[in-house]
Amino acid sequence: MQFFALATDYDNTLASDGRVADSTWDAVERLRASGRHAVLASGRELDDLLAICPRLDLFSRVVAENGGVLYCPATGSHRLLSPAPPEAFVAELRRRAPGAFSIGETLVATVKPHEHVALDVIRDLGLGLQIVFNGDAVMILAPGVSKASGLNAALDELELAPLNVVGVGDAENDHALLSACGLSIAVANALPALKKHADAVMHEAAGSGVAELIGMLLADDLRAIAAVSPRRRVLLGTRCSLQDNQKSHEQDREKNREWLPLQGSVSLLVGPSGCGKSTVTAGMLERLAGAGCQLCVIDPEGDYANDDMTIVLGDTHSAPSVEELMQLLTRPARPVVAVNLLRVPQADRPVFCANLLLHVQRLRTRTGRPHWVVFDEAHHLFPAAWEGASQAIPETLETALAVTVSPDQLAPAFLRQVGVVLAMGDDAEEALHSFASVSARPLPASMAPGASTGTALLKRGEALLWRVNDAAAPQAVCLEPGNKEKRRHHRKYAEGLLIPERSFYFRGEQGKLNLRAHNLVLFIELAEGIDVDTWQFHRLKGDYSRWFGEQIGDDDLASEARAIERDDSLDACESRLRVRAAIQARYTQPENPSLPAVLTAGQPGAGGVSDGARERAAE
Repeated sequence: MQFFALATDYDNTLASDGRVADSTWDAVERLRASGRHAVLASGRELDDLLAICPRLDLFSRVVAENGGVLYCPATGSHRLLSPAPPEAFVAELRRRAPGAFSIGETLVATVKPHEHVALDVIRDLGLGLQIVFNGDAVMILAPGVSKASGLNAALDELELAPLNVVGVGDAENDHALLSACGLSIAVANALPALKKHADAVMHEAAGSGVAELIGMLLADDLRAIAAVSPRRRVLLGTRCSLQDNQKSHEQDREKNREWLPLQGSVSLLVGPSGCGKSTVTAGMLERLAGAGCQLCVIDPEGDYANDDMTIVLGDTHSAPSVEELMQLLTRPARPVVAVNLLRVPQADRPVFCANLLLHVQRLRTRTGRPHWVVFDEAHHLFPAAWEGASQAIPETLETALAVTVSPDQLAPAFLRQVGVVLAMGDDAEEALHSFASVSARPLPASMAPGASTGTALLKRGEALLWRVNDAAAPQAVCLEPGNKEKRRHHRKYAEGLLIPERSFYFRGEQGKLNLRAHNLVLFIELAEGIDVDTWQFHRLKGDYSRWFGEQIGDDDLASEARAIERDDSLDACESRLRVRAAIQARYTQPENPSLPAVLTAGQPGAGGVSDGARERAAE
């Protein structure tokens, strides 16, 4: 279910001439019986609504005075969401136009043409008030107060997100209401401007139109309307010609754009390390959050850091708490909650994830949130060899994104729910074949054995897009990057626990050593103790800069290390010092008490690798 609430205007939408038809009330009752909420959003004063509307009890919340008052019919309580009109303003209105203005708890109401009197008083007193029109009705309120702000307050109490609300109205003051909702509907008698603004227009007018809308909502959750609504999708990228990518982009970028629905899609992003998956994922999350989605990211490698969009649970020292996660998801302070699993042993991560998903699915059933669950390094969470996968993975994941290196590393029970595959890197076509084989999906005819899609020409940031349930051939897509530069999680790379395939191994020319550095702290400790020949062997091969770029993902550090590797004037000792200094400049952090002690220690010793470093390298 995508839509958990209906927010409706009263006059000329739910009601005609102030009265609601019995058939319309019957429809609202059916809406409530489905488990959905009804929210009334009106410009009328609360006392007026209480007097003329006999069934306010059918509404979970009532927003009155155009967003200034919030009322709970179940308890009879109400609170003001806006300050009362200034006393001097009220006194002057009554002096200049006696009897023309009605004074509410948070607004002043009148009818045309008395708005001119209000404008003159606002100007003369130097007040910061706004005037809102609703047909011939005129409302004067504090700035920023609207049906949208009132709806947001109501949804906060109901623990719902605007994305999961359908809004319906008819007049000027409903523009804000419809803009705040995940889907916007106009009744047949609505103003032309509002009809143009809406995602759909009902065939019936006023209350009959609301009943019509409720019938469609109960029938199929408004899937047909949501499927074509521009606000119900997120940009993936632009189809590109493999022969001339840039030319294709310039010719018809809008026409060639590829989208994902905001809800109802399980997607898989695959590709080797260093192909740009992290950048693509960051861009997708940024756009999803911007579209009003709440996201829960399961992060086995600690790639995410706290910022203005993300709250991180768990770190290198403590495992995350499922209870705390559910509190954050229920009362979201930021759109993204990332669950750092660095302190959860790798063998325990599938069971931990399964338990977490159980709680998340319960919250989704009640509120529709989190809208997306993102499984980074998904092979840690749903490994192919996990015998419990078919029992632990929900039958319907609904909306999710999984990021991994190769499909054959994931459990078939997960892959069978995937509807969209994005394959990056030189082996993109091979990845699609692997996905089809493991998930038992038929390949498009264009991908039959011996056929080629030309993926050798895929560039960084491009992918093959396969919509699995469509017969169409996979498309080469230039994936949309994010607008913000991705923040590196320095602590993860400094002292976290990189998986074996992303760690650095000091082996030497003859493979005499096998010392694993699973973070930068350990890399420096091991580098200081290895013999000159081993250091120089990896230096001459460019292994240090390659690791910094492809696995740490720090292009600046990689570039500086590459220059050090190629500088023939440097001996082993000096090159080690410079590599260490480059790491120290980027990854020494005050929040990490152990890191400065390691990175700011004295000159590299002449002895061998320390016992502690050897133990950590062997883990």
